[in-house]
Amino acid sequence: MTLDRTFSTAPMMDWSDRHCRYMWRLLSKNTLLYTEMVTSAAICHAPNIDRFLDYSDQEHPIALQVGGSQINELVTATQCANRWGYDEINLNVGCPSDRVQQGMIGAVLMGHAPLVADVFKAMSDVANMPVTIKHRIGIDDKDDYGYTQDFVSTLYNAGCRVFIVHARSAILNGLSPKENREIPPLKYESVYQLKRDFPDAEIVINGGIKTLGESQEHLRHVDGVMIGREAYQNPMILSQVDRELFGGNTDYESAVDLLHDLVPYIDNVVAHSGQAKFVLRHCLGLIQGVPGARGFRRHLSENMHKPDTTSDLLLEAISSHLTTA
Repeated sequence: MTLDRTFSTAPMMDWSDRHCRYMWRLLSKNTLLYTEMVTSAAICHAPNIDRFLDYSDQEHPIALQVGGSQINELVTATQCANRWGYDEINLNVGCPSDRVQQGMIGAVLMGHAPLVADVFKAMSDVANMPVTIKHRIGIDDKDDYGYTQDFVSTLYNAGCRVFIVHARSAILNGLSPKENREIPPLKYESVYQLKRDFPDAEIVINGGIKTLGESQEHLRHVDGVMIGREAYQNPMILSQVDRELFGGNTDYESAVDLLHDLVPYIDNVVAHSGQAKFVLRHCLGLIQGVPGARGFRRHLSENMHKPDTTSDLLLEAISSHLTTA
């Protein structure tokens, strides 16, 4: 299967888990969904890797993002991705967190392009799906276009043909992950130039994109758009993706309709020893700008953490606050 990367959601720790992705999939059939980053060490050494790798069949197309630099671990992670049936495996070379830097994970690897190339080749040798790279346009003071081009060239020569590029540099010392999403300037033109310099590579742009109008503008220059926080904080943006970007239809004009369709899923999670809060927490961004939205969010927030919570809480919040939505 050839993956369509026209539009995708970003890997986001604590956000893009399987329950969030299930909701996103209801909103868009065509969006490529990425997991939270899972470290190769966790996949290799955790006693129960199902909790890192399991997903619903409805989530396809779905990509697993992994973090690491140990070739043997990443080969094992790729083999696990094969067994779990993922559609893509992506190596994180963009996370600026100092916690992952210490394990040679994320953006720090941009300073070690030959190692990343070796990792890519080892993963590709065992993968039965595409292996892709997500990276920044630079690190620290190495943020000129020549540095970005050299990094991509090294990976391109190793056989990589899909690059997901966050259009900011990563400041490895002195900025928090949150600050790294906001302070380094966006340099979209650098990503556009990569597409001009590597025309047969697939270039996906990421960073600061908030609307489908912006996405359509970027698609004039690159092959795909990846959005992150906007998809989580305003998930109904995905309800328009299939129509606006793929020429299809949308199933949800109303967030309330989507909430009702989540009820059977919540019931299934609870029936299999999960807790409703694992799903409900992802619903808070769905209701915005309508009468009762604040009361709806407060109703869920104040009650979802009770251990006996079921989908009834969601129905109560809807009936109590969104009767006119």
